[in-house]
Amino acid sequence: MIVRMATQPAYKSVTVQKATRTRYWVIVFAVTLAILSYFDRVCMSVAAPTISKDLGLTKVQMGYIFSSFGIAYALFEVPSGWLGDKLGARKVLMRIVLWWSFFITLTGQMRSFGTMLTSQFFFGAGEAGGFPNLTKAFSTWLPQAEKVRAQGIMWMFARWGGAFTPPLVILAFKYMSWRYVFASFGALGVVWAIFFYNWYRDNPRDNKKVNDAELAIIAGSAKLGPGHGDVPWRKLLGSRSVRLLWLQYFLLSYPWYFYITWLPTYLQENRHLTPEQGSHLAVLPLLFGGIGSAVAGFLSARLVRLTGSITRTRRLSACVGFGGAAIMLVISLNTADPTYAMLFMGLTSFFNDLVMPGSWASCMDIGGKYAGTVAGSMNMMGNLAGFAAPLSGGYILRYTGGNWNSFLYVMATMYLLGTFCWPFIDPVTPIDKE
Repeated sequence: MIVRMATQPAYKSVTVQKATRTRYWVIVFAVTLAILSYFDRVCMSVAAPTISKDLGLTKVQMGYIFSSFGIAYALFEVPSGWLGDKLGARKVLMRIVLWWSFFITLTGQMRSFGTMLTSQFFFGAGEAGGFPNLTKAFSTWLPQAEKVRAQGIMWMFARWGGAFTPPLVILAFKYMSWRYVFASFGALGVVWAIFFYNWYRDNPRDNKKVNDAELAIIAGSAKLGPGHGDVPWRKLLGSRSVRLLWLQYFLLSYPWYFYITWLPTYLQENRHLTPEQGSHLAVLPLLFGGIGSAVAGFLSARLVRLTGSITRTRRLSACVGFGGAAIMLVISLNTADPTYAMLFMGLTSFFNDLVMPGSWASCMDIGGKYAGTVAGSMNMMGNLAGFAAPLSGGYILRYTGGNWNSFLYVMATMYLLGTFCWPFIDPVTPIDKE
């Protein structure tokens, strides 16, 4: 007898897990910190005329105060970036923000040139490493396709935070002295540090809200977390691309620092505007700069598809940015009407910031697991420009009898020189190919 066995097809229930989007909170924290950092920096430039009057400071002394922030920021960039690679962004960013919040608050209590110079130096030392460690966080938490866009978003809000600081500070001056304004901004940093430390983890796997599907998306990035303090310094210093990345960022930052240091004074003395009128027009460079950062970040992927190369896309964006900024700045300083002049200066900043996302994304690609150190070294050069620009501006104004155009032509020359750097930068090959 033949027995036939009835068989049933076996069906396996497969559930495709939907990836969480927890990683985007890293961008939220980066955006809020970028805004706070620019609040604190730009507040000083807006308050500069009042501080100079209250403390009896000359323009050269005010230039030294601006520059003391810049030189400290520059000197502590690489150590802070290296610490992020070694210890992770969580501990380092918390310490950075608490430090700078303390010293921006203390700045409001200073009574002389010497004490103001000292407080601004330590404030700059505290802010150093902020953006390199945010870049470290991006390199750890975001997949390759999202990194340039994230940089564009962060810098857009950073610029916009600085853009709206002048009218905000002018409004605050109506209700409190500049001393209490500094204290208020310092308190905001403490609040950020508490929330960030409680949420952020150096390895995305340690955050319980990240599921396996999202971990799979960022698997290649997660291994770039802490524990990479053994930086190959010889390869880093010997890399032509790294050195040119430093140079172009110095040339980009020199004119940009004008917007957050001397611009309010320029509008009052050269364009003969009241502080209130000047505060409204001072919004334009950083506002337009934020738009430039966003445009560069969001168009990057499309341009890569058109050019077929990340390298060509970044070189093209940077050269257009530098060249356009030089042209717009020359038009601005030759425009008589203050409003139109500031619109062209806003366009200068727009082109300036077309360079930003690609520069910082290149730090991630060239640096790899040492992204914090490479980003810190590039930002160090930018902040050496932050030291040189305000100070040299003070001397240019002294020796030219207050001729602001001389200062602005130097800035335009810096932009022009920047166009010659990017054709020789390889922005994607890591210094440690392993």
